[in-house]
Amino acid sequence: MMFKRLRLIGFKSFVEPTDFVIEPGLTGVVGPNGCGKSNLVEALRWVMGEASHKAMRAADMNDVIFSGNQKRPARNTAEVSILIDNGSRTAPAQFNGDDTLEVSRRIEREQGSLYRVNGREVRARDVQILFADASSGSRSPALVHQGRIGEIIQAKPEQRRRVLEEAAGISGLHARRHEAELRLRAAEQNLTRLEDVIGQLSQQMESLKRQARQAVRYRALSGHVRKAEATLFHVRWSQANTEVAAAEAAKDESSRAVVEFTAAQGESATAQALAAAALPGLRNAEAEAAAALQRLVSARDALAREEARANERMAELIRRAEQIARDRDREAQMLADADGTIARLEAERETLTADLEAAAERRAEIDERVADADETVAVTEKRLAELTAALADVGARRRQLESAMRAN
Repeated sequence: MMFKRLRLIGFKSFVEPTDFVIEPGLTGVVGPNGCGKSNLVEALRWVMGEASHKAMRAADMNDVIFSGNQKRPARNTAEVSILIDNGSRTAPAQFNGDDTLEVSRRIEREQGSLYRVNGREVRARDVQILFADASSGSRSPALVHQGRIGEIIQAKPEQRRRVLEEAAGISGLHARRHEAELRLRAAEQNLTRLEDVIGQLSQQMESLKRQARQAVRYRALSGHVRKAEATLFHVRWSQANTEVAAAEAAKDESSRAVVEFTAAQGESATAQALAAAALPGLRNAEAEAAAALQRLVSARDALAREEARANERMAELIRRAEQIARDRDREAQMLADADGTIARLEAERETLTADLEAAAERRAEIDERVADADETVAVTEKRLAELTAALADVGARRRQLESAMRAN
């Protein structure tokens, strides 16, 4: 490959586009100090991929851009391009399809550099390998500057070896080898990372397997739990049906008992009315008997209402069957006592009637007997109140049982 032309735009002191033609043979640049001879060499090294701003005699890479003077403003970009003859087809394979190659490097202030080959954007490494294959480059010994010959003579064996490799044209192979080593190390790092990831995935798989076994066991236990719950609900349902049947039986028995109590109360009321009619002269006693009768009627009505409530809430009588039986026996005894009292009152009424017809002087005795009859009525009313309280207790317990059955 042969260099044919160097073009500079805005690079250091070359603010205007400048073409430096390199003809076959020996080309030289002659001029006084400060005319820009070194800038041409630095432009050549810069376009070849030089990355050190110190090699450009600059404090920063942005300093290679024309910074302006009293007559011209500063520029924001700089570009250097070099035209290469590739007629011998010695360029790398990706650039070897053209007879000429134009390599350019453009820098924009605070934005960095951009490399192009024949207008196509490439990497800085590609440009460096391109010139290394041609035994050239920004750091190549082919670029001999002042004092360079002395440096080569005094160079260490490694530096002399580099000069010989440049002359033999194998420096590009070393660049490629270095890049391949970098890729190999990156691949090794990726493999190491992949092994770590595989280890983590293995641990996650073990954890997932444990979770899967736990899920299978949970599913089996859930099935057993559902079967046990179904069995429990069936048992409870059977028990509830049994309790309902028992409650119905208790309800029927209680209904019969209430009917009997109502009949007995009616007989007692009839007897009381007859006794009151038989004592027209005893107004006070009659009034008290009428009041007692009214209380008995009210108690009967209360019993009727309690019977209605007992019919609606009979389920509660399941656990109270024995208590109801005992209450029934006690109430039967009370009824027998009431019958005895009524019979005694009837006998007393007949006696009083006979005594009234026989003699008025026996009125005091009759008054005493009436008082006894009032006490008997009071006892009867007390027993009737106890019966009413018992029936209310039965109704309350029946409502509790119904609430419990609805909750189940």
